[in-house]
Amino acid sequence: MLRTLIKPILKIFPRPLLISWSLKLSPVLAWLYKGTAFTDPIDGKSFRCFLPYGYQNLRKNALSPSTLSLERHRLLWLYLKNETDFFTKNTKVLHLAPEQAFYKRFQKLKNLDYITCDLESPIADVKADICDLPFEDNSYDVIFCNHVLEHIPDDKKAMQELYRVLKPKGYAILQIPLDAQKAETYEDFSITDPSERAKYFGQYDHVRVYGMDYFDRLQNVGFDAKALHYVQSLPQKEVGRYGLDPNEILPICFK
Repeated sequence: MLRTLIKPILKIFPRPLLISWSLKLSPVLAWLYKGTAFTDPIDGKSFRCFLPYGYQNLRKNALSPSTLSLERHRLLWLYLKNETDFFTKNTKVLHLAPEQAFYKRFQKLKNLDYITCDLESPIADVKADICDLPFEDNSYDVIFCNHVLEHIPDDKKAMQELYRVLKPKGYAILQIPLDAQKAETYEDFSITDPSERAKYFGQYDHVRVYGMDYFDRLQNVGFDAKALHYVQSLPQKEVGRYGLDPNEILPICFK
């Protein structure tokens, strides 16, 4: 029943509206799905299963009922918690297209000077185009920009802007849907029909499918970009219990 409902909901309703609704529904979902098989590392709550999620192909056990995190969010949280001083060091953070899994939690951290930015999101502090950010050069210690660049026709300009506002010795985490089996990114700007974009790029509002040359693109604008297979360093039991994608790669970009 739930699997048949989720797919049309994702396609029909605008993302800002889905964000508002999901924030209200998550406490109910957390109660309905409580159990012991899966644990969300972001809030520590456990469930009998995670929810299915996906625009084209629904992935089993992808969406946490409580934080509404996906596989990539939970992996990023574990990386920040286990491998960085993000939760303790005084840090100026810019978060593009802020995810509801992180938004309120990052806001509450007293060590962070936390700014969110998006062109449409109802929870963003600053409404702005990623290709023309209204921030000074070298402003932020850390930048998060996850699953955004695949929507941007001029992704080079967006990458340049992210590099510009990042402080020297700072880092940016720029997750995207990455096909590690592809050496080269596939894009065709003549494809504009939403159904055709979904067919070729995996989602109705994507404009490309990134291959492993994604890291070359990041390097070309100045980043020292690393493809971190962080999930492979975690115990297998944790990968399953946290509902992680064993093939997920974290793009860690330094300036």
